[in-house]
Amino acid sequence: MSVSVFEHPWLGGLFGDPAMAEILSAERTLSHMLAFEAAWSRACGSAGLFDPQKAEAAARAIEGARIDLGDLAEGTGRDGLPVPQLVAQLKTLADPAAVHRGATSQDVLDTATVLALREASDLIAQRLDELSEVLDDLDARFGSTPLMGRTRMQAATEITVHDRLATWREPLTTHRARLAEIRPRVELVQVGGASGDRKALGDQADAVVGGVAKALGLAPTARSWHAMRDGIVEYASWLSLVSGTMGKLGQDIALMAQQGIGEIAVTGTGSSSAMPHKQNPVKAELLVTLARFNAVQVGAMHHALIHEQERSGSGWALEWMVLPQMLMTTGRATSAAIELCQSIETMGSPGLR
Repeated sequence: MSVSVFEHPWLGGLFGDPAMAEILSAERTLSHMLAFEAAWSRACGSAGLFDPQKAEAAARAIEGARIDLGDLAEGTGRDGLPVPQLVAQLKTLADPAAVHRGATSQDVLDTATVLALREASDLIAQRLDELSEVLDDLDARFGSTPLMGRTRMQAATEITVHDRLATWREPLTTHRARLAEIRPRVELVQVGGASGDRKALGDQADAVVGGVAKALGLAPTARSWHAMRDGIVEYASWLSLVSGTMGKLGQDIALMAQQGIGEIAVTGTGSSSAMPHKQNPVKAELLVTLARFNAVQVGAMHHALIHEQERSGSGWALEWMVLPQMLMTTGRATSAAIELCQSIETMGSPGLR
């Protein structure tokens, strides 16, 4: 079995999300790393820490750099991260004195992560809006149709399809509001230097931080967040909440589609190799699976909060393992929910219509 279901040759047909995969790709991450390095050279040149002309020349060289990925992989195996070898390559393209000096590997990688999260947030927010529109359309078509309300999976009292749809739709508004609150706490430039105190930048620290932040479209910070990971973990928790809402929607549809219940009709359901009469609620089940996966992963992110002293290797590396999978999971959950809801043909309890 492949290491990742998201990129597997055939399992990827179920789990894959090409748009989110592109955001998290090595090529996109490298572009973010180079953007930081170019912004760093320019900001230090503007602040007088680097020769301004050499800084601009370095920034342009960095922006046009062609990086040897094999060399980065070898360097990562040796150093535990790719930045030392990346910087070594960049210093062959420009005056070494105008490249990276005063920055750290964590400044580069954390800022690259934040740039990826910004793109991921835009993608997920767009999909939440699209899903809301699809649910609004279902409400307009079927909202007044009678539906048996069920509590503890037993028949309770008659409700309408509108009532069921509300439990799928209303959390989407809350998720958008949460995201708006979280983004200012996440989309922050990372500049800390050796021990997080920016000492190497002297009295120009604020100018450099502000310059890098402005160039990258991020917010500056009063101090480094090297060892304060609550913003990243809060974001991961939000991802799990979103995929959890998609899971509730999927679970409801799977139950409504049971033979003998027949409260929903969906096109494009899965077939069985042994039982041709079956129509398996594949996407509904997928949403449940993805929700449960993220619910497990978010615990690992809370473990990654524990960054010892001014910098951690183990807690940081745990983020690298877990956060991309949570992003892929949430991305696929939102796209699958849209596809599933777009395929609904009818809703309502047959005996109540």
